[in-house]
Amino acid sequence: MSETSDVSKFYAYILRSNQDKGLYIGFTSDLKKRLIEHAKGKVRSIKIRVPFKLIHYEYFINKKDAKAREEFLKSGFGRKQLKSFLKNTLSLP
Repeated sequence: MSETSDVSKFYAYILRSNQDKGLYIGFTSDLKKRLIEHAKGKVRSIKIRVPFKLIHYEYFINKKDAKAREEFLKSGFGRKQLKSFLKNTLSLP
């Protein structure tokens, strides 16, 4: 395998609004670009809740796995699990 890898990158990520402490769960193939879009208010569905802080992300080499993880985290059981494994982070002001 060469130094430059052809492995695809996908991310499931969680943002926390500094304004209302609400969470946003997303999926992207370019995390840095997506975070910039969020910061600039270019994501219409949550633009009124900026600024956000990235509190968690997971890296995948398979798009379907990343999308499935995003969907799970958005589910009732997923949110419950999320609140459990991020309990210390979510308790911060």
